[in-house]
Amino acid sequence: MRGLIALCLLPLSPLLAAATPTGTAAPPPVDPVAPGAVVQLVLGLLAVIALILLLAWLVRRVNLLPGQRSGMQVVAVLPLGQRERAVLVQVGEQQLLLGVGNGQVTLLERFEQPVLEPTRAAPGAFAQRLQEALTRQRETRQ
Repeated sequence: MRGLIALCLLPLSPLLAAATPTGTAAPPPVDPVAPGAVVQLVLGLLAVIALILLLAWLVRRVNLLPGQRSGMQVVAVLPLGQRERAVLVQVGEQQLLLGVGNGQVTLLERFEQPVLEPTRAAPGAFAQRLQEALTRQRETRQ
């Protein structure tokens, strides 16, 4: 910290030297590029970075981020195009099929019985199970 202050005051050193009385000996100026000052600066920066990383880890660990304990869970995502996708979301006991596009979210279907189990969803099973559930639902409506 002292090295940083000395570095900031370095441009003012001629003015400070002129302001000291001639009868008293001025202390020697501190070299801001001295190895001790550089080490102190680097250690201070590393301490700040370590503190930031520690706080980020702590926030994730304690789940202080908003929406982490809301009871909603994304079960599966199926890309439909470059910017469009179908997202299956578990909310309580029911699952919602959402269409997500350019700045828009649309409810496509609401399932009372789970289409996929959130913990056992296989990567390729979502499209197949979604198609089966939609076919089954269309048959019950007709």
